[in-house]
Amino acid sequence: MVSATSQPAQAPARGKRADALRNQQTLLAAAAEVFVTSGVDAPIREIAARAGVGIGTIYRHFPTRADLVVAVYRHQVEACAEAAPTLLATSATPHAALAQWINLFVDFLVTKHGLAAVLRSDSAGFETLHAYFLDRLVPVCTQLLDAAAGAGEIRPDVGAYELMRGVGNLCIGADQDLRYDARRLVGLLIAGLRRPPTPQPVAAAPAATGD
Repeated sequence: MVSATSQPAQAPARGKRADALRNQQTLLAAAAEVFVTSGVDAPIREIAARAGVGIGTIYRHFPTRADLVVAVYRHQVEACAEAAPTLLATSATPHAALAQWINLFVDFLVTKHGLAAVLRSDSAGFETLHAYFLDRLVPVCTQLLDAAAGAGEIRPDVGAYELMRGVGNLCIGADQDLRYDARRLVGLLIAGLRRPPTPQPVAAAPAATGD
C-alpha cells in the first residue's frame, strides 16, 4: 500500500521528467529551424541561442552532432505523423488536409537535408532511420489519400510511397537553384491528383410537335 508520505515524493519526479521532455522538444524544434536556415553544420551556439539554453545543455542531451541530427530527424517524423489526424479533422476537405500535410512533409525534407553527409560513417544507422521514416509516414500518407479518394476528390490509384518519392524528387537540389521553386511544383503535383469533374448529362431537347 502506498503511504501518505510516499506519494507526494513521486509528483515532483514526474513533473521534472515532463519539464525535461518539454525542454528537449523545444531544443529539437529550435535545432530544426536552424537546420533549415543554416544547414546541419550550423554552429551549436546558434542552436543554443535559438532555444534559449546554454551550449552545455545541448551537449548534455546530445553528445555529438550526429546524435542531435538524428534526434531532430525523429522529432520531425513524429510531428508529420501526428499532424495527419488533426488536419483531417479540421480541414475543409480531405484533399485540403492532404495538401497541408504534404507542405509539412516538404518542410521535413528540407530539414533533413544533409543528414546522409553527417551520418556517412554510419550507413547502418542511416538505413535504420530510413526504415523508421517509411514505417511511420507511409501509413499516414495512405490514410490521407484514402480519405481524399473516398470523398471522390482524387483518383484512387495513387500509392503513398510513390507520391512521397515523387515529392522527394521534386525537392532535390531546390536549395542550390534560386530560380527553382520546389514547393510550387509540389503544389501542382497535388492539384493534379484531383479527379476531373464528372460530365453532367445534357438534357434532351423536347421533341418538336407538328401542327
